[in-house]
Amino acid sequence: MVKGPGLYTDIGKKARDLLYKDYQSDHKFTLTTYAANGVAITSSGAKKGELFLADVSTKLINKNITTDVKVDTNSKLFTTITIDEPAPGVKSIFSFVVPDQRSGKVELQYLQEYAGISTSIGLTASPVVNFSGVAGNDTLALGTDVSFDTATGNFTKYNGALSFTTSDLIASLILSDKADTLTASYYHTVSPLTNTAVGAELSHGFSSNENTLTIGTQHSLDPLTTVKARVNNAGIASALLQHEWRPKSLVTISGEVDTRAIDKSAKVGLALALKP
Repeated sequence: MVKGPGLYTDIGKKARDLLYKDYQSDHKFTLTTYAANGVAITSSGAKKGELFLADVSTKLINKNITTDVKVDTNSKLFTTITIDEPAPGVKSIFSFVVPDQRSGKVELQYLQEYAGISTSIGLTASPVVNFSGVAGNDTLALGTDVSFDTATGNFTKYNGALSFTTSDLIASLILSDKADTLTASYYHTVSPLTNTAVGAELSHGFSSNENTLTIGTQHSLDPLTTVKARVNNAGIASALLQHEWRPKSLVTISGEVDTRAIDKSAKVGLALALKP
């Protein structure tokens, strides 16, 4: 594995995962099975209020080529083909959605010790071109993320980010939404033995002049059980308990309550993921 600054999407990811990953107020079930030829078949369903969404996906790995195909309840077919390291440090990704004829996209990623680059182009007559790049090392990194619509001749996205990483601390600063939102995030490992960590994220919108602050923590009660909690400046408090009751099979219970309106019912989510 190449050590270095990683890709642009990696900046601030640790803090985002701590604060937002696995929290939900819906009910979700996922079952993965394996066919005799090695194909992984995953069926999932989610109940969002009165709406039920489901999909079936397959994954086939043949040497360095991974093919993912997913069909959802809206009769859409999602296909992603990934070729890992056709050249050292390079990954190529081809994806499209049927019946959306404008969804085809080719992406190339390149990772090395002092840079991480990802570029993609839509497979249309007037495509959207995206480029993201990070320069630095595994301690300090500076990155940018830009999208250009050749049909209109306009930039649809231009973001920038800065990341600082040590053995137990990760801090990042991200300018997004066409330079309208500034987000600072912080992740600190308190105890690696118990997977205990704290994190915070502060966002400021320049046009709205609004601030959003979210702080959270996680801790492993034992090697198979993890608890997480978070709260934001709007008074929304959330917590979850995740237990690996068998290898790669997880059950997650999460809850959310508005501390400024205790009379409202709390939201409870349940996710069950089963793998053989």
